[in-house]
Amino acid sequence: MKTNLTRRTLVKGGTALATSAALTGPGLLEWAKAWAQTAPWIPERGAQLSLLRWKYFVQAEDEAFMAALDAFTKATGVKITLINESIDDVQPKASVAVNISAGPDLFWGWYSLPHLFPNKCLDLTDVADYLGKKYGGWAPSAIAYGKGTGSRWIGIPIAFGGSIINYRISSLRKAGYAKFPETTAEFLDYAKAMKANRTPGGMSLGHATGDANTWVYWCLWTHGGNTVDENDKVIINSPETEKALVFAKQLYEQMVPGVLSWNDASNNKAFLGREIHWTNNTISIYAAAKRDPNLKDIAEDMDHAYWPVGPVGHPTELHAEFVLLAMAYTKYPQACKALLAFLMEADQYNKWLIASQGSASHTLNAYDNNPVWTEDPKNAPFRDAAKRSLTVGGLGSVGEKAASALADFVLVDMFANYCTGREDAKSAIKIAERQLQRIYR
Repeated sequence: MKTNLTRRTLVKGGTALATSAALTGPGLLEWAKAWAQTAPWIPERGAQLSLLRWKYFVQAEDEAFMAALDAFTKATGVKITLINESIDDVQPKASVAVNISAGPDLFWGWYSLPHLFPNKCLDLTDVADYLGKKYGGWAPSAIAYGKGTGSRWIGIPIAFGGSIINYRISSLRKAGYAKFPETTAEFLDYAKAMKANRTPGGMSLGHATGDANTWVYWCLWTHGGNTVDENDKVIINSPETEKALVFAKQLYEQMVPGVLSWNDASNNKAFLGREIHWTNNTISIYAAAKRDPNLKDIAEDMDHAYWPVGPVGHPTELHAEFVLLAMAYTKYPQACKALLAFLMEADQYNKWLIASQGSASHTLNAYDNNPVWTEDPKNAPFRDAAKRSLTVGGLGSVGEKAASALADFVLVDMFANYCTGREDAKSAIKIAERQLQRIYR
């Protein structure tokens, strides 16, 4: 779906105030015009950009993002075409564009997208250095994703989508818990109690780039397993990996049927449809419940918790990193850089964070005190997603190979193969090992 940014109709309902604030709040357009006069990057004459990103999960965030693009266009004269795709379609679309050296100038992807084709990305080191110096530095995971193992930045980590446990408070208490479990052993007992009470949960074991990868990487790491070591040598075949699989199968047995086919929207629908009472997700479920008067009771009766800690004894979280990258084939590199810097400047970014309602967690340290993290205690666990997150490479590098392993769902398929009984543990691990060895050869 392509959207012309010359006009945007505001939605009605709960997001209207946040959207209106983003559009007409303290001088966004006036600031944008002043910024354009002194920005380090001057767009090329006649520049026109196209940007592909996913369809929104939180509508107020989308409205604020559209408002920012509109202000940039009016301030710089650079016309922008926004292309919205399903979140799982962004990577394939980007790969096609790289292969034919034509397509959108910029992509809003996640995890290690630019590392799938690092030499095809525009060098953004000057933009990253400018923002890092101005806004208190980048979170370590953001640096790893933006630069990988190279010296140049090939993506600008605009935010992280904190993916943590979403749960119903009343169901948790009915199961005999005062707070969400903090260890994996307690988590499994909780899941059993919830199923016994007919208030089960569920997490995707399908090809859901965000939700499925998030929890299986956590599960592997929290049991001491890893895909590769510090030198990118494949080490998936280990007793720790087998322990992770055994735990995952026990947890899977407490989930609702159908999680093997879930995409990244399925658990949102199931939670808001009162079919499940715990899952892993961004804040989008809570935001949707607050927005809909018919779901007010769910919003009031849900909360968020960090991932339980397993045998390794420390947090091993994987949060989805949102990255903006510009393609080397673009005819307008200066316009791309100007837009990327503009989107992360405080006068714009703070408004966007508030409108995201916690679905986007900042990557620059200066934004720690944004009101979105302090006004609602249920938002607070998402604040430090970038600081708490490991990278998708685990012990290894976060380059093209780690990106390929995630994009190919190597771990998701390994866990699914064992949890469903299609393979025993050793066979499931062996299949994943062969896949990883091909990727890391």
